[in-house]
Amino acid sequence: MSQEQQTLLQQKITFHGAGAMAEAIVRGLISRLVVRPQDITMLNRSNQKRQEELSTRYAVHTGTASQSLDHLASTPVIVLCMKPKDAAAALRELGPLLSPDQLIVSVIAGLSIRTMQSLLGRKQPIARTMPNTSSTIGLGATGLAFSTEITDEQRSTVMTMFEAVGIVTIVPEDKLEVLTGISGSGPAYVYYLMEAMIAAGIRGGLSSQQSRDLTVQTVLGASRMVQQTGLEPMKLRSDVTSPGGATQAALKTLDEGDFFENVIAAVNRCAERSREMGAALEGDLK
Repeated sequence: MSQEQQTLLQQKITFHGAGAMAEAIVRGLISRLVVRPQDITMLNRSNQKRQEELSTRYAVHTGTASQSLDHLASTPVIVLCMKPKDAAAALRELGPLLSPDQLIVSVIAGLSIRTMQSLLGRKQPIARTMPNTSSTIGLGATGLAFSTEITDEQRSTVMTMFEAVGIVTIVPEDKLEVLTGISGSGPAYVYYLMEAMIAAGIRGGLSSQQSRDLTVQTVLGASRMVQQTGLEPMKLRSDVTSPGGATQAALKTLDEGDFFENVIAAVNRCAERSREMGAALEGDLK
């Protein structure tokens, strides 16, 4: 175990919000031995049943934010995982409690560092993150952007936290929307492709289970081929496409529908919509 991990084992972290993404991160932190369960606190608004589930499942501390203000004032790392509509009130309440060296990690989509600091009323160190749903199984892809107040130690803490649930990529904050279009929403594009492949199999006479199993394994195998061989997707595609063969005929059909450019357009539209939603959210919070 690295010295950095030994230090992080003693790092207390509080999750302000206890939904699915917060749980995914906590599961990764505990399973990778990055943080001890007793050093993690998960707060939600009032759901006692949810608190009991998390406490039983992970042996973490739980409670409500309104009852834990003293705790929030003293914890070194606060991870904001509440819904965007609850963010303004939470940040305004949190601002007066903080000391300058407390780290805020935001998992709130669309909320800029500038707006968060404005709501806090102070230039707090903030890491803005964009994970995806595959984080729940430790295969996430998370984009990170940092405020100028972040220290090297805090940056390392955030990196280690999200490496516990997948890979991380640091980008300028204004590129987070592009990242959202690729990895944030990307799983949905792949699921949509899988839906179509399964439907094709069923229409062709395979059973639903056969179509599902074949599609899942095909997508998994293709992803692993790119990952493990280090070859570019274009090269791997070329290797399995014989001139005049069945695969080439299939790809020609996709090209006739402008598949390649449509995927790029989808990524761009996702990024554009993310910017629109962020602007609307920040307008509402003012």
